[in-house]
Amino acid sequence: MLRYVLKRLLSLCISLAVASLIIFTVIEVAPGDPASFMLGINAQPETLAALRAELGLDVPKVQRYFNWVLGMLTGDFGTSYTYRTPVTEMVADRIAVSIPLALYALILSIFIAFPAGIFAASRRGHAGDLSVMGATQLGVALPNFWFAMMLVLVFAIKLRWFPAGGFAGWDKGLFTGLISLTLPAIALALPQAAILTRVMRSALLDVLGEDYMRTARAKGLTARQTLWRHGLRNAMIPVLTIIGLQFSFLFAGTIIIEQVFYLPGLGRLIFQSISARDLIVVESVVMLVVFGVILINFLVDLAYAAVDPRLRSRT
Repeated sequence: MLRYVLKRLLSLCISLAVASLIIFTVIEVAPGDPASFMLGINAQPETLAALRAELGLDVPKVQRYFNWVLGMLTGDFGTSYTYRTPVTEMVADRIAVSIPLALYALILSIFIAFPAGIFAASRRGHAGDLSVMGATQLGVALPNFWFAMMLVLVFAIKLRWFPAGGFAGWDKGLFTGLISLTLPAIALALPQAAILTRVMRSALLDVLGEDYMRTARAKGLTARQTLWRHGLRNAMIPVLTIIGLQFSFLFAGTIIIEQVFYLPGLGRLIFQSISARDLIVVESVVMLVVFGVILINFLVDLAYAAVDPRLRSRT
């Protein structure tokens, strides 16, 4: 197990190093100078040079890359060009929205997918199975930003059950905060629930065809008892893996949804920083999101190996 963990840890470090290099390179070669953007086209050359020196943009790009990486390793993400605020403080404020939103969406996805997948697998080939599979196909096909706008139109504008956008803040109470995140969470959760439902159904159908399931039936268990006592537990390994990967996607995929609902999360911060050419914020926040995704996948690999010893024996 230790060898497996060390190999995965090495892979994590290499992935982070490559990701940091790609993120820095892509953002730095993008057209436009932050200092020129902040001062406008009529800025004097002396003023522009002074601002570039103040922002640290006058040093070579290689040095800026290593300064950025070393700063992140020590917890210093730099200072925003636009707001003149430490990026760490900005991230701390925004992450309190993005992580609860991703967790809320994941919980909704699980509560939808598990019953639907079990229902479809237990009625394979019947009308119930076909209906669930048709609904999941629609859920996968619909863009979540379009679905988000439909949710706003129906539940915020027409019915007035939920706010159309914005975030009330956790200081107003847990219930008020969750109400603000409900429509965005549903918009994020439904496409993922459709995928998870299909995975749950396929995993259960594979398990139901195993010999030990037929043995359980031969011993007198009903189909329902066999499904719940033996089938569901053995079908959970691939399902749990997908759940971990889905949380990564939800954490990294909130940019459009936060923009639609005007949520002050990491996704909206990235969008605003790109518009303002605030490169240090874009680089740091994107790197933080990438780190979160890679770390979650690393933990999923460890959990998968702990459940299935065959993985450890092949490494």
